[in-house]
Amino acid sequence: MKNVSLISFVLLTLMFTTSCENEQVETNTINSLETSNPNFRVSSGNDSMSNYRASYDDPCMTTNLIAGQNYIAGTVSVDLDGQDLIITYTTNSDWSIQATHLSIGNCEDKSIPTTGSGNPKVGHFEHSTTHNQDVTTVSYYIDASVLSENYCFAAHAEVNGPTGGETAWAEGADFDGNNWAMFVEGVLSDCEIDGGGSEK
Repeated sequence: MKNVSLISFVLLTLMFTTSCENEQVETNTINSLETSNPNFRVSSGNDSMSNYRASYDDPCMTTNLIAGQNYIAGTVSVDLDGQDLIITYTTNSDWSIQATHLSIGNCEDKSIPTTGSGNPKVGHFEHSTTHNQDVTTVSYYIDASVLSENYCFAAHAEVNGPTGGETAWAEGADFDGNNWAMFVEGVLSDCEIDGGGSEK
């Protein structure tokens, strides 16, 4: 009986130790993901959680989210909240977001990754996330202090809608390549209190 109690004690101790080790590894992984780029974070949700920004009258910039070259699947808006430039994808009621990819930088640096022929390399965009199938809003938060007054971004998404799965881009200027991908040019001062947006 004494041996059975000793064996039970050893097994319980091993289970507890293993459980703690797994939890520690998982926590460390999550923390490293959250802190891998201190100038960037992202959040997503559905219609009931669609307002991630501060309560603004209007975003300082809004453009259409074009799916499959021919459909307006929603919008991509830009705002400034304190030090954060916030780029928000929002789909119309019959569309949802499966994945998003964002590249942002200073326009003069041509910092959006492209091929030699001028097509964007979406797989090399510095920010990308996958989402649950019911997601209709995704907000990217970027530290505005790392951007110049004139910045450019390419906002790409994989969306699902009445026509099935489609590629989508924030409507803007065409890349130099031979596909329909687009990028958006922005001006930080457009998001100041007197520039059409509001900073709270």
